[in-house]
Amino acid sequence: MRIVHYGHACVLLETDNGRILLDPGAFSEGFDAERELDAVLITHQHFDHIDSEKLPGLLEANPNAKLIVDPGSEETVAKLGLEYQVVRPGDAFEVGGTAVNVVGGQHAVIHEDIPVIPNVGYLFEHGAFYHPGDSFHVPEQKVDVLGLPTGAPWLKAGEAVDFLRAVAPRVAVPIHEAVLANPAMHYGLFTNLAPEGTEVRVAPRGEAHKL
Repeated sequence: MRIVHYGHACVLLETDNGRILLDPGAFSEGFDAERELDAVLITHQHFDHIDSEKLPGLLEANPNAKLIVDPGSEETVAKLGLEYQVVRPGDAFEVGGTAVNVVGGQHAVIHEDIPVIPNVGYLFEHGAFYHPGDSFHVPEQKVDVLGLPTGAPWLKAGEAVDFLRAVAPRVAVPIHEAVLANPAMHYGLFTNLAPEGTEVRVAPRGEAHKL
């Protein structure tokens, strides 16, 4: 399994059988050049996870790719005139021969005055890779590689560390970092405070990274 991190929450996951792009948002760069995708998966409706300007062109260039979204993103993709499938926590499906389980359900709380929106996490190959979107949901399955949210209005570093320890993956790849001027400070914190057996591995932006 390999990943390409296109910055922030956008990750291309390459398995033995499939090529799956997650959360191509407005803070990510270069994902729209991808071809031969099997699916594009969206965790939630925020613009930094779904770029409404680039998404139609991306799907046009990848005619065999399925667009799979959470319930909160349905209105956005419907307005774009795109074909899509809505998934909810508890759903399980395959794309490109890759097993996907849908977990979570809600976005992390930003502030008590801001309504909580839907957010789903995607667990691939029964725990081989986990993208939580904007949430701290800990799945029941053991996770091998975790996409670890690093910086956001809904997140402080200590909460990210607690989430990392709760999931306790073999490898943690920091994502969701575009709002930080110096994410390396957080990466060092994760490395120093990770649970025993977890390696924090920063994926170079736009480069394939074997896990």
